[in-house]
Amino acid sequence: MTEDNIRSVRGRRVWDSRGRPTVEAEITLASGKAGRAIAPAGASTGSGEALDRRDGGAAFGGMDVVHAVDAVNGEIATALAGKPIADQAMLDTLLIGLDGTANKSRLGGNALVATSMALLHARAASEGQPLWASLAAGRDVRLPLPEIQIFGGGAHASRRVDVQDFMVMCPAAGSFAEALDWTAEIYRAAGVMLKEAGKLQGVADEGGYWPAFAANEEALDFLVRAIEKAGLKPASEVGISLDIAASEFGRGGSYELALDKRKLDTGEMLDLLTSWIKAYPILSIEDPVAEDDREGFIAFTARHGADIQIIGDDYLVTDEARVRQSISDKAVNAVLIKPNQAGTMTETLAAANAGRAAGFGTIVSARSGESEDVTISHLAVGWNAGQLKVGSFSRSERMAKWNECLRIEEQLGRDAVFAGWSALPVKRPTS
Repeated sequence: MTEDNIRSVRGRRVWDSRGRPTVEAEITLASGKAGRAIAPAGASTGSGEALDRRDGGAAFGGMDVVHAVDAVNGEIATALAGKPIADQAMLDTLLIGLDGTANKSRLGGNALVATSMALLHARAASEGQPLWASLAAGRDVRLPLPEIQIFGGGAHASRRVDVQDFMVMCPAAGSFAEALDWTAEIYRAAGVMLKEAGKLQGVADEGGYWPAFAANEEALDFLVRAIEKAGLKPASEVGISLDIAASEFGRGGSYELALDKRKLDTGEMLDLLTSWIKAYPILSIEDPVAEDDREGFIAFTARHGADIQIIGDDYLVTDEARVRQSISDKAVNAVLIKPNQAGTMTETLAAANAGRAAGFGTIVSARSGESEDVTISHLAVGWNAGQLKVGSFSRSERMAKWNECLRIEEQLGRDAVFAGWSALPVKRPTS
């Protein structure tokens, strides 16, 4: 066995940011160098994404992962033992074949993604490089434009507001560090405003404020005012990004807004979003209609694709074939990249590359159930994705990822380039 071959694979049960069990995998090489990673988990999930393996039963509400951890320590460890670490595609192909299902349900998407990410870390360790540099392999990189939640709603906050994420983007910032500075001021201003108005209910799953708004539009009004209160200019310096997560309240072309007590068809849903685009400095909208509403995606992108970023998440589930179909359909102009939706890093990169080749915006994203794992920060930089969506500007499982990007920016020094406006698949607004 050479020093760069896999000596052992270890799976363990750890805990995510919701206090639920999840899978950690650790790969140790013959040299003694190692890499480890933790599988995240989503609350708002697309029907086509890889399935976590959960134990069911009474323990932890059926969410235990003993069998998924056993899969890592058993079949996966046996299959990977002695294999060279250098060829990620070969190792991921082995994992996919070992599972043998289209949705990773036999061994578990959680078991596979933790293992696949750990393999990346072990390879970087064997090369003596940080993960982002190993992924870049000498190619140019940029620090990503952060997309940061200020208010949380939807499935992350018991549907207190219908829209899942009200976020800000700071493309006019001069660096990644400055983009975080601006966001910190906006987040602080929003908290003060909510408290003064008696609308602060707590914190949602991803660290954003959990507000008691009377209407979705009230959240948008508050967000614009928070940007201004922070001393920043809406539109020219800071834009709004929304994750509608419409599959959570829509199906079959019908959308039921709980906050507004309204039921809309696809056309009415698109008109509502159009009215928001006209009234507010919105730069990006994710999943504007439900995952089964292909015609709705196509119609929305035809209407607004030249002006704002339109992201497919539940609609694309980090699947290369779906991304390619969306390119043909002109259904979106950006793809959200979530490794655990795909199950392996090779499949994740294939989806990102398919979108990038078509000029899509690329947003590497965390999930609502996260951990201290910072793999996605390295993916966003090393793959030169351009954008990173982690959640809010609080809670350590979120801040760990933002802070890791700060370290990478420092490592790059004078060579550091912030993606800013260049990350978006649309022209910079003139006003």
